[in-house]
Amino acid sequence: MEIRARYIQMGLFTLAVIAAVFFFVYWLHNTGGLRERALYRIRFENTVSGLLTGSGVFFNGIRVGEVTALDLNAQNPRQIMVTIAVEPATPVRADTQAEIDFQGLAGSAVISLKGGSPTAPALAGPRGAPPLIVADAAATQSMTQTARDVLRRFDAILAENSDPLRGTLANLNTFSEALARNSNRVDGIIAGLERFVGGAAKGPSVIYDISAPRTFPPLDKPAHGQLVVPEPTTLIALDTQKILVRPTAPDTPSFANAQWGDSTSKLFQAKIIQSFENANYLSAVGRPVDGLTADYQLLIDIRSFQISTTPEIVASVEFAAKILATSGRIVDARTFRASLPAQITDAAAAAAGLDQAFGKAVTELVVWTANALRTPPAKR
Repeated sequence: MEIRARYIQMGLFTLAVIAAVFFFVYWLHNTGGLRERALYRIRFENTVSGLLTGSGVFFNGIRVGEVTALDLNAQNPRQIMVTIAVEPATPVRADTQAEIDFQGLAGSAVISLKGGSPTAPALAGPRGAPPLIVADAAATQSMTQTARDVLRRFDAILAENSDPLRGTLANLNTFSEALARNSNRVDGIIAGLERFVGGAAKGPSVIYDISAPRTFPPLDKPAHGQLVVPEPTTLIALDTQKILVRPTAPDTPSFANAQWGDSTSKLFQAKIIQSFENANYLSAVGRPVDGLTADYQLLIDIRSFQISTTPEIVASVEFAAKILATSGRIVDARTFRASLPAQITDAAAAAAGLDQAFGKAVTELVVWTANALRTPPAKR
């Protein structure tokens, strides 16, 4: 019984070895070097640094084979013949190009096959020999060689242009010396440029206002009707919050950090309405309101609201006024002017001068409007 058991074990071992041999042969035939391969020879110039027997062969990025041999040409030492074995189905054409590529930044060298027109014939060799692919001379140029060539060209450019570069450096040195000598003026120049383009940092603005007159002469006959004051019209140059000084001169102050509380037209509208309310001449006065119709409109056109510097410094206020009835008839029209001596030593003095001139002109406006509206409006 013991002898029979040993024979059974030996038989099983023999069968296992035979199965392993068959499996190994099958593996070699399908994944190793026993499969049918197509051989090609590639002729490179100069060097094939990093390329080894067994290095991969890729066609358009897909691995199709490996390098099987590397040989030197005895007649031409600059030529290197590389034999590759690839899948028979690889579409190597007469116009297929070969070059050395690297896998990754510091990877191993591989053969890269690229291109090939669909209409080009398949590459064939003479008398059954492996077909020959002639690689471009630049295909074997390594990154190190390329860097050396670039540095060599750069050095040649520097040598050819050494005199202009020397002159440029001398000019830069002269400019830096001049800049150092005038460094104390640079800050002033930059500040002037900032002021010219409006980019200088501005301090907080001081807001000024004009006051509505409170004292008016009594009327012997009261005015009639309701009055609305639309927003006055004016030129764009006058409709601003700036305190204007005209004409300007190099020594004329600009009052950059001073301004009115609102634009000129809105400021006039608010203060004129407030002046009528202070006079208490009319039963009702205000701004136009949608859906409500007043008996009269007071139309104002601002023509001047500024400090005039010629022939003398005065605060100048001028505007035209028209009283328009609801029928479209102009009841009366008049131009009001006021010019009072002013100071431009600072923004506060200029604003005070314009405030006085405005009060004088608006007082005349209120009295004139009330006298023009003594006659009751026609019934609609």
